[in-house]
Amino acid sequence: MPFVRIDMTPQFTPEMQIRIADAVHAALVEAVGIPADDRFQVVSAHHAGIIHDRNYLGIARSDQIVMIEIHLSFGRTLEIKRALFAAIRDRLVAVGVRGEDIMVHLMETEMVNWSFGNGIAQYADRMPPHLAAR
Repeated sequence: MPFVRIDMTPQFTPEMQIRIADAVHAALVEAVGIPADDRFQVVSAHHAGIIHDRNYLGIARSDQIVMIEIHLSFGRTLEIKRALFAAIRDRLVAVGVRGEDIMVHLMETEMVNWSFGNGIAQYADRMPPHLAAR
């Protein structure tokens, strides 16, 4: 049940933006084990407004940075989070994004904070099937 925002600069074509979004989703399915049909993403290309340090932590970034914000329910181990970050990097590099230009921010939230429609907190009283199986 992730909600994903992907912000990037306009150098990426609409086709490349879709490839990036597909790659991020595939990494979530692979590393976190979310269902393939659990996909909610907002993809935005900005002409202005993406500000980043080109050398923070000694990482040489270009002007083609991709910032990924993932909202996900609590419960993933550090090992799973590291696997997710690596899977996102691997899949984005495979579609042509430099590894140095990938920034991921994971935000965890309680399951009661999600409504997937109809004004109902679907997971307030029951665990999602893919998590209940764990």
